[in-house]
Order: sequence, then structure tokens, then C-alpha cells
Amino acid sequence: MTLPIGGLARRLVSNGLLNEAQAFSSMELAKRTNTSWVSQLVAGKLIDSRTIAQTVAVEFGTPLFDLSTLDPQYSPANLVNPSLISQHHMLPIYRRGNQLFLAVSDPANLTALNEIKFHTGMTVDAVVVEEEELTLAIERFIEQQESSEKAVCELHEMNLEELKFEIDLDEETDQDIDAADTAPVVKAVNKILLDAIKSGASDIHLEPYEKTYRIRFRTDGVLHEIAKPPISIAGRISARLKIMSQMDISERRIPQDGRIRLKLSRQRSIDFRVSTLPTLWGEKIVLRILDPSQTQLGVDSLGFEKSQKKLFTEALQKTQGMILVTGPTGSGKTVSLYTGLGLLNTAHRNISTAEDPVEINLEGINQVQINTRTGLGFATTLRAFLRQDPDVIMVGEVRDLETAEIAIKAAQTGHLVLSTLHTNSAPEAVTRLLNMGIPAYNLATSLTLVIAQRLARRLCGHCKEITTLPEKLLKEEGVTEQFSTKLVTYRATGCKHCRNGYKGRVAIYEVVPITEAVSRIIIRNGNSLDIAEQARKEGFYSLRRSALLKVAQGLTSLEEANRLT
Repeated sequence: MTLPIGGLARRLVSNGLLNEAQAFSSMELAKRTNTSWVSQLVAGKLIDSRTIAQTVAVEFGTPLFDLSTLDPQYSPANLVNPSLISQHHMLPIYRRGNQLFLAVSDPANLTALNEIKFHTGMTVDAVVVEEEELTLAIERFIEQQESSEKAVCELHEMNLEELKFEIDLDEETDQDIDAADTAPVVKAVNKILLDAIKSGASDIHLEPYEKTYRIRFRTDGVLHEIAKPPISIAGRISARLKIMSQMDISERRIPQDGRIRLKLSRQRSIDFRVSTLPTLWGEKIVLRILDPSQTQLGVDSLGFEKSQKKLFTEALQKTQGMILVTGPTGSGKTVSLYTGLGLLNTAHRNISTAEDPVEINLEGINQVQINTRTGLGFATTLRAFLRQDPDVIMVGEVRDLETAEIAIKAAQTGHLVLSTLHTNSAPEAVTRLLNMGIPAYNLATSLTLVIAQRLARRLCGHCKEITTLPEKLLKEEGVTEQFSTKLVTYRATGCKHCRNGYKGRVAIYEVVPITEAVSRIIIRNGNSLDIAEQARKEGFYSLRRSALLKVAQGLTSLEEANRLT
């Protein structure tokens, strides 16, 4: 008689560990309670977890792993949202490059594996463990996360003055420290930093004027005024921030740069890149918030269209050539580059980066902080890299001809080079390098891919509303006839969950590979318009087209697309 069940259930029944009635009833119960079938078997004491794990390992040909040998300190569980870990009953236990190993008790749950693969942008592999061990490990992880969140909440509400900042005050003058280290100022500065983190801000601006003092946060790419404290405390807030970022607080005549690290928990810390600027009425201070978790989103979370993602990942797999990411400051170039480096970061590659400044620390990558005062510029660092047996080189920004020439030479001699450039579009990046003085032939043979990007505000999923736009207006906005008949647009309204109808941001990309036809245009010194026209003929999306696709997908509004493209 053929059993009307398959996989693990068939094996358990065949081995006499379970009968068909028990198998079907436990499956139904698992479905009703939204739990895994293996969890239901163990909870119902139908089979012990050790026996199930051994059977699963044999049935799926997967090794059986002892979770007790795992050091939680090195677990990459922070790559996956805790809610997904609880929902799918899986726990990340090891990462190797772009490969993520998940501890599971039921490897047949392909839906869960695929969802985690989608959210992380990584290849996932199942490792079988005992159900009871897995349950305990997940409970410990969730408790750890909850205690961390509770700690942050308590710090925000009660113990702001006890936040753990990594600062060294040994070289500061006693008088300045006393002025800046009073309890109200300490508490005020700590609250500003925490409020910015909780609101998802990317930058904090503290601006003194003749009679007022203004604090603004840049949230979702737009500055918003948060508070206007008394002008009398401006100097003390400035001194406190300069102490924390290890600047010379007695120097107020020249710009300075520093860094602050805030430890929210044992597992999570946030960096602030601090810049001061002497103005007419005092020092303006801007803090850029750098969250390392934002660079571990995975390539699927960046916002590429399917065809654009394919072009990006294929370019990353090449052993030589140059990939350029262009766009204005704050357009997400760093996240795109770091995501690419994350995909390349394996034990088999030697990766070195030259950055000014180093924004996020990346384990397994050799990062060099550029320091022009000591003579350590981009060109000098790149020359040193070429003597260090590199496979992949990342240059924070191509700023001058000398840096560009060395980067092009590296791309031509068996190295993959990633860098950024400040231009408005991908075709303009090519003409910018030509204008710098790079020979057209060298550029055509070394450049592999150019990406231009912007960050658009994402419509709030709670309050966005469908809006009907006249067909004439859609045509004027550049929407084609074919596209306009299917286009459903939404508008921002605003609710308690968002700010003015927007929450978060979505990236808009223009991805242009250097094909043979584009190379011929470069060699004959064609301009950016020629390259853009050829890219359009070959079916590659412009920034405008990509923005309209995001509008069609309901991710952003037409107004936001118009603001950026």
C-alpha cells in the first residue's frame, strides 16, 4: 500500500515511529496553530526531538549539528529580523561570504527558507538540529533582543546621562570640560542623539544664529526643524559634542572633523561622523548617523529592478574592470558599494578600501583611512594596494586625474575596482572621466558598469491613497501610452505612522553596462547624450524611467519622482 504522504512523514511512518492518523492530525494542528510540523510532533510528545533530528538528517542527506557547540557571540542572527526567526523557527548560525547557514528542525519548510533568502539577499543552506535545542536557542536570542530594546528605551526615558560613549577626555582643558559636562547639557545632547536614532534620521544639524538656535533632523532625505533651544546654551552643546568627538574645543576658527561611537547594547553600536563649521554667530555642527546594520540589507533590499540587479551581480563576479556608482551626497552610494563588497567578501578574496572617511567597519576587509595631512592620499594608497596582492579595490571617490589613472590601470591589470563619482547620471560619469584626461581607449576597455542613483521618499503603507491623474498630464510627465493605461498612482496623505505621508526611502537606479556599442561611442569621444541614447536603444532604464516604475509599483508618488528626476 502506498502512503498518501511523502517526505519526512513517509519516512517516520515507514520506520514505525508514527502512524498515518497521527501524521495527518499533527499536520492539521500545526497548520491551525501556525507552527512547524516538527515542533508540533515534539510538543505533542509523539516523538522525541533527537529521533526526529536523526531521521531528518538521513531523509534529507543533511548533517546533524549540535547547537550546544555554537558560540552565540559569533552568530550572524542580526542579519535576520527577529520576527522572521520566530515566525519560521529558524536561526542563523554561521555566515561564509554570501552564504548563510540556518539551524532548522524541518528543512522541508521551503517557504521559510525562500523568505529569509529574499530578505537577506544571501544564499541559504539548512543545517538540521534538534527541535528542543533550536527552541531554546531561539528563545535566548529573542530575550536578548528584547532586553536590548528595553535597555535603549530605558536610556531614552530615564538614564540619558549614563549612555556609553567611547570618548577620551585626558587632553581637554578643565575649564572647557566643566562648562560642557554639566548634567543638563549632557542630558540634552544625549536626548538629541537618541531622538535622531529613533526617528530614523540620517543627519543632525545644530545651527546658531544671532538670536536663535535651531536643531534640525534630516529624515527620509528632507530636513525638519525639531527644536529651538535658547541661544545661551549653544556654546555648551557645541563644546560637549566636540569633547565627545575628540576635537580641539579651544579651536573655534577653523572647521574640524571627529567621530562619536554610541553603544546601544552589547551587539549594536551607532557611529556619528561629526563636522564643525565656524559661522558668523558660532559653530554650526552636523552629525552624520552611521548605522552598520544598514549595510547588511542584501542586494535584494537595495531597490534594483530585476534586470538591473542581474547587471550589478554579473559585474561583481568579473575578475577585473571598474564599477562606478554616481549620484549626489546622501543618495545611498555608500550602501550600494558596501553591499557589493559584502557579496564579494569571502576567504578567497583580498579586498582593500581607501576611504575618506571610513564610514562603516567591515570585518574581513582591509580599510584605509585617507589622511592628506600625513601625505596618505588616494593616489598614494592605491599605489600601495597594487603591491599588496589585491583582488578587489574600493576607492571612496575618484577626485582627481592621478587617482583616476591609477584606478583605471588597476582595472586593466586583473583587479576589480569599485568607486564613486559625483555626476547627475550614468552617461555623464563617462564624459566626466574623459574631461579629467583619461584616454578614451583606456576608459572603454576598463569601465564595466556605471550606476546612477537617487533616494526617493517611500509612501506610507498605512495612509497612501489612490489618485487619478489625467492622461494628458501622464504624457507630459514622460509616461508612455502603453504604461499610462496600466498606471495606478498614489498620493501622500499623512498619519500617525509617518511624516507627511512618507516613511522610509526607496532607491531609484540607472544601470548602464559598457557594451560594445557604448565602447565605440567612448572611443570616438561621443558625449553623454550619445551614450544615453544608446543605453535607451539597448533597453536600459534611465533614472526617469526607473522613478516612474517605482510610482507604478505604488512605492512613491509622482511628485517625489518629479523632485528627483
